[in-house]
Amino acid sequence: MNKKVVLSGYYGFNNLGDEAVLFSILQSLRQVVPDIEITVLSNDPTATAREYGVTAVDRWNMGAVAGALRDSRLLISGGGSLLQDVTGPRSLLYYLGIIWLARLLRRPVLYYSQGIGPVNAGWGRRLTGLTTRGVRAVTVRDEESAADLLAMGVRRAPEVTADPVLGLDPAAIDRAVGARVLKQHDITPGSLLVGVAVRSLPAPPADWAAQLAGALDLLVRAGRAVVFVPMQRPPDVSAAREVAALMREKRVIIGEPLTVVQMVSLVANLDLLLGMRLHALIFAAVMGTPPLGIVYDPKVERFLRRIGLTPAGTPEQLRSAPLAAMAETCLSDREKLAAQIAPLLDELRMAARRPAEIVRAILEKKM
Repeated sequence: MNKKVVLSGYYGFNNLGDEAVLFSILQSLRQVVPDIEITVLSNDPTATAREYGVTAVDRWNMGAVAGALRDSRLLISGGGSLLQDVTGPRSLLYYLGIIWLARLLRRPVLYYSQGIGPVNAGWGRRLTGLTTRGVRAVTVRDEESAADLLAMGVRRAPEVTADPVLGLDPAAIDRAVGARVLKQHDITPGSLLVGVAVRSLPAPPADWAAQLAGALDLLVRAGRAVVFVPMQRPPDVSAAREVAALMREKRVIIGEPLTVVQMVSLVANLDLLLGMRLHALIFAAVMGTPPLGIVYDPKVERFLRRIGLTPAGTPEQLRSAPLAAMAETCLSDREKLAAQIAPLLDELRMAARRPAEIVRAILEKKM
């Protein structure tokens, strides 16, 4: 029986968060449907095929995309925040367009643990609702995404699962891999290690970087080591350098490209992850490293609240001394925090694997 599927998402853009989504979806699909054949729509199909052992086609080549869909049984749209217009209308139109192409070719569509929105434009909300009403199965990563789709006119309540990356098995990650990366930067066990995952902001507050830098300086003076862990190259490297340039104390930036496994393993070697990037925070939670999140986007707060943690605030709210104090509390309570969120993570890990079971049901014509 043909078990070919096409997977659409923000893949091949050197963003470790979205690459982790891809890595996790592939892992879950292969566990649940061992003989599945997956074609990924990628911005860099050669690299994607090499890294993940899949067939990959150029996401911008609509002829190739249509050919892959014709040869498949199902379009999987998802992981990540695909249906949003914060980055501009083109992104929303692209992903909705791929869904309409699949429907034109009479292929069923599954939303795989998507994070919905924000979709602000009225036309965008109407089009997203109309498109989603024709989707075979809709799974979203949080309650807010489900509520937003219902507000857009989707008639059937979406199934709430969890971000695909929460399905990662921490036992399968070799912590020595990340330790070797840190050692290459002369970071060895000793001081408590604080990782920092920042990103650029479209309309940054005037002093957010200076306030963050000040907090990190306070941590270093208290005997902590600070290492920046950019999730997307090159923009996150530039953002890290911006903050680091405002610091007076020693800090390290991991500037070279890392694989998903290398970054997850590196995060497992940290004592605290202070970050803006959602998937950096998820890596930390999964690997037992306390995450302290800066809310640049609602999805960050949604995740932190779901695992019972309080955010550090928005970039506008950052102040050096309170932020450093909050980080110190997380460091001193890190074992307690890990134990506190462990049962919630177990539930989310099971939920994150649910969409793969739906894929199997569709391929086996059970839904």
